Amino acid sequence: MEIEKIILVIRATRLQESVQRFSSKAQAKFFVQSRGQSFDDYEKEDSNYQFARDQVAHAIPSDIKLQVIDRSFLPNFVFGPKDVVMTLGQDGLVVNTAKYLNGQPIIAVNPDPERFDGILLPFQISTLSQAVNNLLKGSPRIRNITMGKVELNDGQSLFAFNDFFVGAKSHISARYTIKYQGRQERHSSSGVVISTPAGSTGWMSSLFNMAKGIASFKGFNIAIDPTRLDWDERRLIFIVREPFRSKWSGADLVAGEISEQNKIILESHMAESGVIFSDGMESDFLEFNSGTTATIGLADKMTRLVVA
Repeated sequence: MEIEKIILVIRATRLQESVQRFSSKAQAKFFVQSRGQSFDDYEKEDSNYQFARDQVAHAIPSDIKLQVIDRSFLPNFVFGPKDVVMTLGQDGLVVNTAKYLNGQPIIAVNPDPERFDGILLPFQISTLSQAVNNLLKGSPRIRNITMGKVELNDGQSLFAFNDFFVGAKSHISARYTIKYQGRQERHSSSGVVISTPAGSTGWMSSLFNMAKGIASFKGFNIAIDPTRLDWDERRLIFIVREPFRSKWSGADLVAGEISEQNKIILESHMAESGVIFSDGMESDFLEFNSGTTATIGLADKMTRLVVA
């Protein structure tokens, strides 16, 4: 495989974030310890991360260009078609990175296996060289992961690796019309969560847990178990959070599956504060105010996660 360069995506450790917040390591240490916490763990985590970062650089052949970027630059960074992306951090860093790619493979490295479970992190420092060699030989093992896409009527779009949230950016009710499979209904709710198969064990799972707990009072059963979806399944799941029934709004069209054949359409009735964001990145959002229509369905592109 021809590789133009490897992009290493990193993120600040808790120690680095604390030093940035308090201007010095000494002041950060004083603050943490004054709250009854151990600063030693901050230092150990940072030391392990910096060691892993150095080892990553050594594992990459000298004739391949390495570029390091912080995750905060992802929304505006342009990845080349022959780039290989490497993430060094927790699972969330893979999630944050994937939606900005367009077919580039991801090598996800666990910098601290004793600290992080790493469901999305197939590689450790000791196995990284083999992953890079397999890519160079053109024989990597790739796991395709389904993604979601939202498109607005003004041409803007956004991708999701785990999930979308559509609603208000504060605790006020979101007001919109939902259209799905030939039906439509006006809603006043806490917003809509649309999950991919990979994200179904996260936020969507907690919504199902809540629904099962409520339904148990009447002996109902929840037909879909989101924790059992394969990551490459071509479907999304949506749930409306806390729909309010009134003269203006209904509460019947509140859950469903999105497939290749059908999407959901949401039309905003909010004068302000309406937002759409994905994968928990609230800073990278689309406005969802009056006059905005959002169409949500499966993305054509898929995340290509290199696996061991």
